[in-house]
Amino acid sequence: MLIKEWMSKDLVIVDENTSLMRATRIMKENDIRRLPVLGSGKLVGILSDRDVKDASPSKMTAMDIHEFYYFLSEMKVKDAMTPAPLTLHQDDLMERAAILMLRSKISGVPVLDESGNLVGLLSSTDVVRGFIHSTGIDEGTVLIVFNMQDEPGAVTGLVKMLRQNKASVIGVRTSFRDAQKGMKKVAIRVNLADTEKLDEFIATLSDDYEVVYYVLDRLDNLPGSDIA
Repeated sequence: MLIKEWMSKDLVIVDENTSLMRATRIMKENDIRRLPVLGSGKLVGILSDRDVKDASPSKMTAMDIHEFYYFLSEMKVKDAMTPAPLTLHQDDLMERAAILMLRSKISGVPVLDESGNLVGLLSSTDVVRGFIHSTGIDEGTVLIVFNMQDEPGAVTGLVKMLRQNKASVIGVRTSFRDAQKGMKKVAIRVNLADTEKLDEFIATLSDDYEVVYYVLDRLDNLPGSDIA
């Protein structure tokens, strides 16, 4: 998946010389936690709610309210923003974005085009949405994990058998990290025409393959599912 397929393109931005008061109001009115900051039309920083908090006086209770508002109106975004933020390219993979966010402990990344222009903003929520879409878990699918020999054509043969048993293959993932030497774990998500016969379907597969576990996706029993 490419970042440009999941990033937010409807951006709310501010100029570096915008007052911190106005920027704070913009964030509140649009219910957003970060604002890309432009200078001469180019990305020069990003202003987060954390930046605003860090820039605010530490002892607000001892400060006259009018004095505080004056402070916000006089201070510019460029004085509080995070300059030269980490960025990604719109044609980068979502997996790359996920690793960057995890390692850097950030929840949003500005996205640039090939000319260095700001074209989007990718949040951690966007990454999660993309991951959910790629798994197919929200489509009532079945996840089956196999323990298989690490041999050429092994997965191809398995996929062929699944299709012969009228299972529509949604995705295949292979992992060697949690498998014994010479083996691999293969996780395959499929759509079944009749999930009522799932146990029978798994029994058929078990005749030829080692099934580690299988799960029929259900999202109606998530915590909070009964909340209107």
